[in-house]
Amino acid sequence: MVVRTDPIRDLDRLTQQLAGTAARPALMAMDAWREQDTFVVEFDLPGVDPGAIDLEVERNVLSVSADRPAWQGSGEQVAAERPRGLFKRQLILGDNLDTGDVTASYASGVLRLQIPVAAKAEPRRIAVDVTTEQATLAAGDGQDSATAVDESSDGTPAKEQQEAVDA
Repeated sequence: MVVRTDPIRDLDRLTQQLAGTAARPALMAMDAWREQDTFVVEFDLPGVDPGAIDLEVERNVLSVSADRPAWQGSGEQVAAERPRGLFKRQLILGDNLDTGDVTASYASGVLRLQIPVAAKAEPRRIAVDVTTEQATLAAGDGQDSATAVDESSDGTPAKEQQEAVDA
């Protein structure tokens, strides 16, 4: 026979179980890290049927939900410490991740998601071009760049048009 001696811990577990209803899904434990060009996320979902796991990506929001059904045993349940019900988690992913190529695997009660970093977000080196614009201007002494000829739409210099109007 199992004897419970910690009423505060039992109350905490009961609160977690009640929070895992359809109206208020319980959170699932998560770890996330980056391995070179892949963002990896792992969720603890022990005892969850892989068919009860639902993954959705909409724009940059990744939604993970899983359902662990209530105990259906025929005997009298003496202890119920494992959370049951609906679990849900949403992650807001950055624009630097490729949400179109997410892969998922489930083994030993751990759901592992691998999200590749988008090619546009990879760090790259940008070359700096050195121009010789200042040297070109100094060599020309500004004679060609300072003179401008005003022409009308028919190609006649503006000075000749003014003389024609005066005559």
